[in-house]
Amino acid sequence: MSPKAAGGPANLWKQHAMALEDVTARLERICGALQRASVPYALAGGQAVAIWVATKEPAAVRTTKDVDILIRREDLSKARSAALAVEMDYFEVMGVGMFLDRRDPNPRHAVHLLWAGEKVRPNYALASPTIDQRQKLPNDLSVVALPGLVQMKLLSYRDQDKVHLRDMIDVGLVDRELIEGLPPTLAERLDALLSESGR
Repeated sequence: MSPKAAGGPANLWKQHAMALEDVTARLERICGALQRASVPYALAGGQAVAIWVATKEPAAVRTTKDVDILIRREDLSKARSAALAVEMDYFEVMGVGMFLDRRDPNPRHAVHLLWAGEKVRPNYALASPTIDQRQKLPNDLSVVALPGLVQMKLLSYRDQDKVHLRDMIDVGLVDRELIEGLPPTLAERLDALLSESGR
């Protein structure tokens, strides 16, 4: 559909802004629900990257529609009850747990769950960070601590993960100190990205 058919550039921009507002609202709903239910959690993925980047340079934040949350598997029952309180239902698709909004039950708009201290994929060299490897940032946001987030991005290493890593490198969040302690394969990946950026 052309911009003209969709109502012109102004309408497309409005739709884009509304989509971002929906993501923010979904994130605030589930994080608020988990906090009220005293379920330990940490934002992960692109949202965690955006929040970390915002601590250095808000103008460099890259928008993302994904909402990934790290929780302990043993807290799932409490997390499900918390999600129900804000009209989100738990589903599992191909082993991936997620909360779907009853008003918009589209898996693309789901809150995806990652299990703390467990491998996201069996072939990964390392498990996800534990729930203790999180950090509170302004506005009471709980996110995966920077070393753990970098490790997760290096493990996944899709195109979008490389972009996220470059964003964190460009604003000075990630440097060569984080290479120490990484398995050789991950260290090589981070070294290549840092060298590419002249760091």
